[in-house]
Amino acid sequence: MKDYEAILDQVREDPHQRIRVAVTDIDGILRGKFMHKDKFMSASDGGFGFCNVVFGWDCADVCYDRVDYTGWHTGYPDADVKLDLDTFRRVPWDDGVPFFLGSFVDSHGQPLDVCPRSVLKRVVDRAHAEGLAPTFGLEFEWFNFAETPDTLHEKGFHDPQPITPGMFGYSILRSSLNRDFFRSLMEDLGEFGVPIEGLHTETGPGVYEAAILYSDPMEAADRAVLFKTGVKEIAYDYGIIPSFMAKWNSELPGCSGHLHQSIWDAEKGHNLFYEPDGRFHMSSLFESYLAGQLRLLPDLLPFYAPTVNSYKRLVEGLWAPTRVTWGVDNRTPALRVIPGSPKATRLETRVTGSDINPYLAVAAALASGLWGVRKGLKLTDEPVVGSAYEAKDAVRLPSNLWEAARKMRASEVARELFGDAFIDHFADTREWEWAQFQKAVTSWELRRYFEII
Repeated sequence: MKDYEAILDQVREDPHQRIRVAVTDIDGILRGKFMHKDKFMSASDGGFGFCNVVFGWDCADVCYDRVDYTGWHTGYPDADVKLDLDTFRRVPWDDGVPFFLGSFVDSHGQPLDVCPRSVLKRVVDRAHAEGLAPTFGLEFEWFNFAETPDTLHEKGFHDPQPITPGMFGYSILRSSLNRDFFRSLMEDLGEFGVPIEGLHTETGPGVYEAAILYSDPMEAADRAVLFKTGVKEIAYDYGIIPSFMAKWNSELPGCSGHLHQSIWDAEKGHNLFYEPDGRFHMSSLFESYLAGQLRLLPDLLPFYAPTVNSYKRLVEGLWAPTRVTWGVDNRTPALRVIPGSPKATRLETRVTGSDINPYLAVAAALASGLWGVRKGLKLTDEPVVGSAYEAKDAVRLPSNLWEAARKMRASEVARELFGDAFIDHFADTREWEWAQFQKAVTSWELRRYFEII
């Protein structure tokens, strides 16, 4: 347990008069501001107000016309934010300024229904109440471009230039071309409380992959959110624009955001997924957890694939799953069982892309897995051997955001796990996203129809 008074003493004695505070919106985008030290000290106990428009607009700051929680009909009032002193960090690339995350709460001080961080907290609290200690570790792939915000906007996001050419995964040579940037990612993020276990180039021009050190689910999701923003801030200093878009180019692989997870006992001394005499060293609890994720994967897909673009990544033959499948140390199914030692046995959820809201993706994986445990579900399907793309009898995942959002909205289990208020709000925002896409005229349409049709 942290000494919160000691944390506040560090802030009081800090030479900076500014403190960075932040929350995340429904898309997992970090939204925040600088707060004067005196204001922060006042807010550290009672919280502070933050305009609730962060749950009333999309990632482009366009206000929704279809959500009940807030809008022109409410006047966009402030919502209460409770600072989480456990998240105290210093930002090494900003002169060590103190940094804190917060969560939204309602008028009674309870977690706000539509706040993604609060959604995850409810799921984790229930696991802890059942004597379980989940552990998660996230990894991300992303492209890096030799651009600035100005150059990208000037060229209309057309033909961005990767920092390195060609397809060269696990390349020592390519990473040395941007050695200072590569080093800053490892060292500065580590100092920021986002420890990186591994960092390497991936297949594709200018692609990196990072594995973030595992932790409890809330800390793991916090690290993931701060990782994505931290990478972008560090990259600015090197004239680089990172992109965590799931699929920016139809001819190149997409970007994944895989979730590694295991369940431990309350003392964290025993991995409850491991059973030496079990099938593939899987315990019965592991099998039920896996069965729960398999059963609910189609219902909860917008948690794992939240944008229109997410579904451009979920295509056969490009390292992303298209059906509800599992396998043992097989990277083609949606869920990959990784058998090993008592410490290392775990599950990897591979359907997720790098465009996830980490709080919601982790909440979906954990809630659906534990739902399977509570229901005592049996793992009836056999693991895929070879290519999961050949498993033609397996359930196909929804093919676009509209289809996925409608399925989630109609799911009784999704509502049981996350509540009507959140599911309705999240489904509204995903359907809005689809509607914006439907109104757009794309360059593909212009090339295909402008002259010939």
